[in-house]
Amino acid sequence: MRNTFGELFSLTTFGESHGEAIGGVVDGMPAGIDIDLDFIQAELDRRRPGQSHITTSRQEADRVELLSGVFEGKSTGCPIGFIVRNTNQHSQDYEQMRSLFRPSHADYTYYNKYGLRDHRGGGRSSARVTVSRVVAGALAKLALRQLGISIKAYTSQVGDICLDDDYRKYNLERVEENIVRCPDEEKARQMEELITAVKADGDTVGGTVTCVVSGCPIGLGEPEFGKLHARLGYAMLTINAAKGFEYGLGFSGAQLRGSEQNDFFEPNTTSNRPLLRTNNSGGIQGGISNGEDIYFRVAFKPVATILRPQPTVDHDAQPAVLEARGRHDPCVLPRAVPIVEAMAAMVILDQYLLNKATKL
Repeated sequence: MRNTFGELFSLTTFGESHGEAIGGVVDGMPAGIDIDLDFIQAELDRRRPGQSHITTSRQEADRVELLSGVFEGKSTGCPIGFIVRNTNQHSQDYEQMRSLFRPSHADYTYYNKYGLRDHRGGGRSSARVTVSRVVAGALAKLALRQLGISIKAYTSQVGDICLDDDYRKYNLERVEENIVRCPDEEKARQMEELITAVKADGDTVGGTVTCVVSGCPIGLGEPEFGKLHARLGYAMLTINAAKGFEYGLGFSGAQLRGSEQNDFFEPNTTSNRPLLRTNNSGGIQGGISNGEDIYFRVAFKPVATILRPQPTVDHDAQPAVLEARGRHDPCVLPRAVPIVEAMAAMVILDQYLLNKATKL
């Protein structure tokens, strides 16, 4: 089982949904970075369960404990170990799942791959494990902050309620002003109403998260198989419930002509760096960042656990009916926003360090 992400800046994670703790080791954190523990905790608070009526009611404080790699408030360059203790497990809610396969979960594949599985909340396959990603992403953000690179994500679609694809139309500083994490107040209200109605019906709903990376320098990304957009796509598709990734114009660009999609250069009267009329490429050309904003979207499926009877089978392939219990999100989007940001931050910092290593 591969539990490490990244090359020069890397995260190795451990833990299960109903185990003692979730944790990880971050290696490659540059030395001398101010480690703002309040900021790291605030990032975890954005992901934690129980934060509103449209998320799971599981109550976890998600308090992070840094175990190494920090001295007098600064990173030492040594591995940073950390844990976040699990304190509110209801393992009895999953007793029925001991012998049944939940539809569209990892139960069947884990059982066949390893010959056994932790049925309590999905064990290692649970989205609870993304806690470690948020901690590592917060550390990466602290390093990127010193480079003038910022990362902002937001909920851009829930069900059939969509924002315009052009992120520049929205004030991304307002994302945290509502529980959906949508920068459009009216759309956020509609999304909240939809999630509330879906939850009352015992069902779930999916959507998309849009992410914008600003201030990224030119040159990040390694041809041929280390293209920046490929790295970002890989990172996003490792997130639980993620089903699709596109950057720039993405799939909508497939219906255009080259004359409509090309980003034409223009002379710059203030420097020798040319200007671009448009940014249809999403800040990446030839797999390498071009200095423009990097923007991409991640599609998330509806949560697979629904509070309705579902037909399934047991370990002997005999028919059964699953009646799920427990505390589950009717929509992952609001809590997925900080996870998308975290994965983007790790990719960008890792690629920045790799780019520095390729030049004398």
